[in-house]
Parts: sequence; C-alpha cells; structure tokens
Amino acid sequence: MTIKRVGIIGSGIMGSGIAEVAAKSGYEVVLRSRQQATADAMVAALEKSLNKQVEKGKLEESERDATLGRVSATSDLHKLKDCDLVIESIVEDLVVKKELFRELNHICKDDAILATNTSTLPIVEMAMETHRPEQVVGVHFFNPAPMMALVEIVKSIVTGDEVAAEVKAFAESCGKSPVIVEDRAGFIVNALLFPYLNNAVKMLENGIASMEDIDTAMKGGCNFPMGPFALLDLVGLDTSVAILDALYDEFRDPNFSPAPALRRMVTAGHLGRKSGKGFYDYSR
Repeated sequence: MTIKRVGIIGSGIMGSGIAEVAAKSGYEVVLRSRQQATADAMVAALEKSLNKQVEKGKLEESERDATLGRVSATSDLHKLKDCDLVIESIVEDLVVKKELFRELNHICKDDAILATNTSTLPIVEMAMETHRPEQVVGVHFFNPAPMMALVEIVKSIVTGDEVAAEVKAFAESCGKSPVIVEDRAGFIVNALLFPYLNNAVKMLENGIASMEDIDTAMKGGCNFPMGPFALLDLVGLDTSVAILDALYDEFRDPNFSPAPALRRMVTAGHLGRKSGKGFYDYSR
C-alpha cells in the first residue's frame, strides 16, 4: 500500500474522529480547517481524547505521544499537496464540495487519491470537477469514527478498481470493516436507515405514540442501542434533512420526503446534540 500521509479537511466531529483513527494507525496526518485556531482546537480535542484513553488504561502514554507526533494542523489548503490520500469531511452541500474538489485537483500531487466522507451525495459529481475522476472515491466513516467499525467505500462509475482497493486496504489497516458499494444516494446504511427514522417522526406527528415510547419500543423490541429520536439528535437534524432530500431527489420515494416537523425544527435551530436541543434537550 502506498498511502503514508493523509490529509483531513473539516473541523467537525467527523474530521477529528477520522484524524484520530488514521494517526493511531501509524499514518502521518495533516488536519486542515479554514481557521488556524479551529485546526489547533482539533488537535487539542484529539489530545484530550487520547488522554482519556490513557487514564482508562486503553492506551499507553508512549502510544499517545507517538500519535500526537504524527499530527499537524493548518489553515492552508496547500499544505495537503504531498498527501497520498485526502479525505474531506466538510458541510454536506454538493456545491461547496465541488468547489473544494476543484481546488484539491490543482493543489494535490498527481497520484493522490481524493476522497469524500459524504453520507449520501453523488461521488461522480465531485469526481468530474477534477482532471483525475478515476482517483476520486467515497470513504464514508460513521460517527463516532474511532468507535464505529464500518466504512463504506463508494465507487462512482469512473472510480478505478485499484483506487477502491487501495482505500479499502487503508480502512482495513485502521482496524475498520470496509464494504464496497456503488454510487447510489444513501449507499447501503443511510438508504435503509433514513426511511425508518423519517417514518418514526411521521408516527409522532400522527399521535400514534409518544417520542419516549417510540424510542423505548425500538430499543426493547429490536435490540437497537438507541431509539430513532435519540439517533436523529446524534446525527443532527440538519444533516438528516439533507440526507433525506438527496435520497428523495434520486428515488422520488415518498418515504424519503422529510417529515414536516424535521424541517421546522431545523428552521428553529433545533439541530440535536450539537445545538443543545433537538427532540431531546441537552442544555441541562
């Protein structure tokens, strides 16, 4: 495998989580955020996470120090020019992502693999913004990236087989369980998961059961670790609406049309855990 240096773009939970996974697995990691202060804060959050693992006896101090030594932070996109693999995890907005891929195409070395952590947007749309569409692939980690085993490797119609194989090997070397999936909205997990989450909201809207009882029923009846409303809050209601919109745009299935309550909550800024309030209140 030729991947040794990995660039991570995005200062959110996913970006920092992927950075932790890669750095702990021995890769040099360049964290890029638009502001240096935000990039530095990501490294500080990584150090805090590693310190907790040391305190719990899950990580040796020497491993923590070695992991941190492999990570650098920057606000300069050009610092990614020597990376072998660049994974973007920015806002789930196709226009913004396409602009980023145009920039990366000119900045990154010719043999670099450009990847997106999108959970549902079409990979081919980003690939065709570059002069190397065969080297663009989806690498969809799940939240929280250090804990979740699954990674969806998403091949667009133009992604090279050897590129998909290289990225699959990278995910395996990070201790993950990768699956290969074609470039269809939602890939495997979200295409199956979000109709369920959306229908839970519609069930609540129709007064069939309370939010708490629906969550309790799905945990107790299906052995899920959390109910649909707690999961929506964890994912983020804005992200959930964006995923449902993308699914509906591709398939025109009514199950993918976001429940009205979801849109109203996003408009009100009730986005879930990240805003302190969603279906549940996290501000206390």
